[in-house]
Amino acid sequence: MINILRYILSPFTLIFWIIVKVRNFLFDKGIFNISKVDAKVLSIGNITVGGSGKTPTVLYVSSFLKSHGFKVGVLSRGYRRDSKGYKLVSDGIEIKVPVDVCGDEIYMAADELNIPAAVSERRVEGAKSFLKDVSLDIIVLDDAFQHRWIHRDLDIVLLDQRFLLKKNSSEKAMLPLGHLREPFSSLRRSDIIIINRKFSDKIELPFWINKYLDDDKLFFASYEAVGLYDLKTHKFFDINEFQGQKSLVVCGIAKPYSFFNVLEKNKIDFTNKLIFTDHQAYAAKEVQLIRKKFYDTNAFSVVTTHKDAVKLTNYAKELDDIDIYYLKIALKIENREKFENILINKMNNKTN
Repeated sequence: MINILRYILSPFTLIFWIIVKVRNFLFDKGIFNISKVDAKVLSIGNITVGGSGKTPTVLYVSSFLKSHGFKVGVLSRGYRRDSKGYKLVSDGIEIKVPVDVCGDEIYMAADELNIPAAVSERRVEGAKSFLKDVSLDIIVLDDAFQHRWIHRDLDIVLLDQRFLLKKNSSEKAMLPLGHLREPFSSLRRSDIIIINRKFSDKIELPFWINKYLDDDKLFFASYEAVGLYDLKTHKFFDINEFQGQKSLVVCGIAKPYSFFNVLEKNKIDFTNKLIFTDHQAYAAKEVQLIRKKFYDTNAFSVVTTHKDAVKLTNYAKELDDIDIYYLKIALKIENREKFENILINKMNNKTN
């Protein structure tokens, strides 16, 4: 159905491409004003819709900068949250709002790293409000490559290796026909490009993409399965302990392929699964569906993603009789030392 709708709307693809090109031209020429704030700004984004690995990258970069003594905060739009405007999510000590008010990704970042976090659709106003609430050296913008109204000191752009390797050329068209929010030529605006293979093997990239890539700023990344954690106690379990286990897999993420891939590689049976929409807002209806599916399939446990877990935690009491575990992943950067040196140098105003 979605593909049919894309083809119906395909005549608008040229219009969208023109709008994006004109908008970028106006920013490049200084006709649209770009505002600075009183902190370093590091943007992590992409040029496609759907999952490319922004959240694990936000966690990696924020954790690294925090470990090097920087006061770091994350600012996000707060996709699919039940609120509008600016909201302080965490001051780095205490989480101020529930997950439905701020969104799952920013809540996860605040909870995982114990750093300040905030949401705002308007990044300039949001950043200024954020800096009034907490003292920060660096603001990490989540999903902000297209939000050019705010000046950034470093632009990191992620590309999904699987997307680049797909043979369906229509998917590489601009919206609404394809998945591109901007043309590939916009990659030249970035400071760092990360090709994320997630849990897949590294494969040689198609030749056509090379003209958009600069080797000096190109990095490759993958995911590592850290382990599985109990939803209620957060106790760690080695993923090998779940080999051969019949689990009910529950997820509401943009592209669940990589999640299923790591389960398959670790011999976890995910035949029985419930797949929800991206950023699924869990309520009593979904919880009852999980319970029913769990008992109908005689599953040993429920396995879900970290992002889903931050929302399902609200229903720990209703799911008290079911063992639920979430998979925690970590981003691994090839040529990590070079990548981290760029981060430090840029944040310290040094040349690479």
